[in-house]
Amino acid sequence: MENNKTLITKEYVKSLLPKRSEDSNKGTFGKVLNIAGCTNYQGAAYLSSIAPLKVGAGFVTLASTELVINNLASSAHCITFLPLKDYCNICIYHRAFKEIKKVIDNYDVVSIGPGLSDLFTVGVFVDETLKYLNNKHKKLVLDADALNLIAKSNIKELPENSVITPHPLELSRLLDVPVDVIQSDRPGAAKLAAGKFGCTVVLKGKNTIICSSKGEIFENETGNSALAKAGSGDVLTGMISGFVAQGLDVLEASILSVYLHGLCGELASHDLTEYSVLATDLIDYIPKGIKKILE
Repeated sequence: MENNKTLITKEYVKSLLPKRSEDSNKGTFGKVLNIAGCTNYQGAAYLSSIAPLKVGAGFVTLASTELVINNLASSAHCITFLPLKDYCNICIYHRAFKEIKKVIDNYDVVSIGPGLSDLFTVGVFVDETLKYLNNKHKKLVLDADALNLIAKSNIKELPENSVITPHPLELSRLLDVPVDVIQSDRPGAAKLAAGKFGCTVVLKGKNTIICSSKGEIFENETGNSALAKAGSGDVLTGMISGFVAQGLDVLEASILSVYLHGLCGELASHDLTEYSVLATDLIDYIPKGIKKILE
């Protein structure tokens, strides 16, 4: 498949960085609702909730089980919490969707998926949430278990302002094709998914590919093997939702976040080596990455 790609440059992402007004408050820079976490993957909830604030969002709420929230509350002082009903003290119960409906209008963007688990009850919750958000025309960032649950469901189309952030295996499940087919034509696979679901696609990996819902393809060249670490994708999800909250559309936010995410990996590797960078280090290097872009 012939796919014309646009290389993402520092100059372009610099032009995308949201402006910071002196006459502002936390509402000025947007509110994120992050639906994430289960008993076994509490770190994913933390990383995807802190990253939006680190890139400039004004307010983040983590919606998760009481167990996850109780365990994170002492270390995540900057975020607020929405406790949800749980299933057997493991994961979000599908009836928890009623609590999401009560608050959804208070947020500019919803991220869903990091560390949710792929149990049936979570699948029902995700399905109901997506259907409701589709009617609300809410901006949405989908990652990890949300993608795996969509692959198991009969969902054919996502809300108009959505972005999905699969790695190759997740995309193979979404498209029902082998991973080697995905990797043999990454731009083509991303374009196929964008057409299938009507959304922006971020296909992670070496030279991450971003495809708009209209089929425009962008290629990123920042990053290194330091990003091949658990939690790295959760940070990216949080970065995208943070920039969407500040007013960027999902395509712009994806382009900026992918470039900055890779740059943070490079900067952290310079100090720590590619072996030793953790996902939490990526968050710590976001300020240096933004400074580098602004130079």
